[in-house]
Amino acid sequence: MNQTARAPGAALFEAVGVGRRFDDGTEALASVSLSARSGGFVAILGPSGCGKSTLLRILAGLDTATAGRVEWSEGPPAKGDVAFVFQEPTLLPWASLWDNVYLPLRLAGRTRADAAAAVDGAIRLVCLHGFAQARPGQLSGGMKMRASVARALVTGPRLLLMDEPFAALDEITRFRLNDDLLSVWQAQRCTVLFVTHSVFEAVYLAERVIVMSPRPGRIVGDVAIDLPYPRRAALRTEPSYATLCRRVSDLLAETAS
Repeated sequence: MNQTARAPGAALFEAVGVGRRFDDGTEALASVSLSARSGGFVAILGPSGCGKSTLLRILAGLDTATAGRVEWSEGPPAKGDVAFVFQEPTLLPWASLWDNVYLPLRLAGRTRADAAAAVDGAIRLVCLHGFAQARPGQLSGGMKMRASVARALVTGPRLLLMDEPFAALDEITRFRLNDDLLSVWQAQRCTVLFVTHSVFEAVYLAERVIVMSPRPGRIVGDVAIDLPYPRRAALRTEPSYATLCRRVSDLLAETAS
């Protein structure tokens, strides 16, 4: 069943009937309608190949819908308004952490002196201020991902798109980065769309969890996560959290039946 997933409050964007069919005939998305409120946190779940990453790429302007449209409440995003964090950190191995975070501003034509405050602020925000001159090879997996998040945040984006950023990390590091991400989001209040395969991660992080069907991806569920912020590790053992995880898991199971 198709659903229109609507954000409460003022929406930053609204995708209306978005579809994506590739040249080989593969239909990745079909009639996806989704909005996200300004400053909200939305997690997107669905089976592999259901078009989650394709949807993020369309919102980022890295791909083009073949049906439908995306409407922006404040007009089309300017350069730097949308940032993308991929599953791999993709840091420049020869550059320092500082220079990796500076990269988007350098490409935008800003000098090191002009960008210094923004770069230093982004590094502090992800708690890496003691490692500004370290090379990626000197950083742990979690630190590399923090650096990737800092690089995304340095432009002050309105929309932060995250495509399974913590999937390759061990559980302890992943839990820690979940908490770090929530702290960053609450400090910045940008809109976050977070793709994950983990029901537990989605419910822990988000205000809403969107569930998608197998390809072609459609929205089959929009679950409000009415758990208070800030969220702490103890939440993972609470009955309310378990109930919401079960509800989302059931929706995922229904898509496979």
